[in-house]
Amino acid sequence: QVQLVESGGGLVQPGGSLRLSCAASGFTLYQNTIGWFRQAPGKEREGVLCIGIGSTYYADSVKGRFTISTDNSKNTVYLQMNSLKPEDTAVYYCAMRGSTYCSRDASSYTYWGQGTQVTVSS
Repeated sequence: QVQLVESGGGLVQPGGSLRLSCAASGFTLYQNTIGWFRQAPGKEREGVLCIGIGSTYYADSVKGRFTISTDNSKNTVYLQMNSLKPEDTAVYYCAMRGSTYCSRDASSYTYWGQGTQVTVSS
């Protein structure tokens, strides 16, 4: 049974950092692609970053501030978020796509985690 569980969200001041984790079970990370998406109130879900053997994707809005990494021994993907801004406030989701290539299209991802809230505010 495929399962994705996010953790690490919370409240942080502008300029601060957070690290989100996406613990995967029921499949092997290196054979698939993991994407991080976010959705702010009243806005569409946005593709933020993606990592797969074949490609990596970073949205322009997070380049230089966010990084994605994997620990295959723990079957976990991490999203390191630095220099956070109020506009980064959203629910963050990780999702799995059965391909080694990234996509920004949320509909191409089969499995989703429950989401974790990130709030950037002073």
